[in-house]
Amino acid sequence: MRSSQHGSNEDTARHIDINVAEQRLRLWEGGTLLMCCAISTSKYGLGSEPGSNRTPLGLFRIAEKHGDGAAPGTIFKARVPVGHWSPDAPASAEDLITTRILWLDGLEPGNASTYDRYIYLHGTNQEHKLGTTASHGCVRLANDAVEKLYDLVPVNTRVRIHRTGENPPPNPAPALA
Repeated sequence: MRSSQHGSNEDTARHIDINVAEQRLRLWEGGTLLMCCAISTSKYGLGSEPGSNRTPLGLFRIAEKHGDGAAPGTIFKARVPVGHWSPDAPASAEDLITTRILWLDGLEPGNASTYDRYIYLHGTNQEHKLGTTASHGCVRLANDAVEKLYDLVPVNTRVRIHRTGENPPPNPAPALA
């Protein structure tokens, strides 16, 4: 297991369900919906192959969080703040990682490469594309949504990414030992 940053090692009843078909993220606490927002998964499809730029499926945990206290729109490169993006800026095709980063770690053999592939939940400068497949493998959120999510979930929160309108399980994975 990788070391945790910026959070406790305790398991939580909160879990994130990401429905690729709907392009929606839902944060649950037990059976109570705490948050629901539009997302963008990969424009290259689904998969766990290194170098594929695809969004992996299965069960994950948030391994690390980056961006504590950063201003909304902060641009990150290699998880280090390097500038600022503004929604008023001219549209850009560049795929920026903005505001907050929640770094995923795969919990199943089929998605074990997720952490090494740098798959994140993160803010984007392309909020106009949310609700469509548009990313390079990560899961993009609106900047205000990723900031809110970041504040609501600790490290080790479970994340489930699936293809269709499957019902999320009440507890998507057993507690970490």
